Amino acid sequence: MARTHSLVYALLIGLACTACAQRQPAVEVFRALPSQPYTLGPGDKLRVIVFSQDNLSNIYAVDAQGRITMPLIGTIPATGRTTTDLAKLIEQKLRSSYLREPRVTVEVETYRPFFILGEVQSSGQYPFVSGMTVQTAVAIAGGFSPRANQNEAEITRQLGGKVVIGTVPLTYPVQPGDTIMLKERWF
Repeated sequence: MARTHSLVYALLIGLACTACAQRQPAVEVFRALPSQPYTLGPGDKLRVIVFSQDNLSNIYAVDAQGRITMPLIGTIPATGRTTTDLAKLIEQKLRSSYLREPRVTVEVETYRPFFILGEVQSSGQYPFVSGMTVQTAVAIAGGFSPRANQNEAEITRQLGGKVVIGTVPLTYPVQPGDTIMLKERWF
């Protein structure tokens, strides 16, 4: 009987020590993949400028299917492309039927939102702000809840067509479309 109690106490002490131990951030999950330029996705709003063609220049939203719709050339797939790639595709479509030497520029007018869940005052969807970190995202969501782990967060991100999840410090940069999860602390 005494041996069972000793085993239970040892197990409880071991669990308590494990809970108190600092885990190393798994930022390597994101670093292991090659750095890639920003790619467009649903929710982005784009400023498309076709030089000398004011009737084609406008702000276009990337729809839920990942496309934009422009006059004369119709729908164009945008998801997964950079702004430069999309500009070249629009030039190609305009050149094939309507303009001799079209020059197109595409800029991101408004980035798609980020999402924050878990131990924050107000979970939800928020507009992305350039230069944002996990810490600023928490501030936008009203701050930490009383039970929040204030040392790290979990980010879910699409990279290269794959969903990647990693634990990161609060100073880690956030990208448009990221989902941030703040977990509850142990003690």
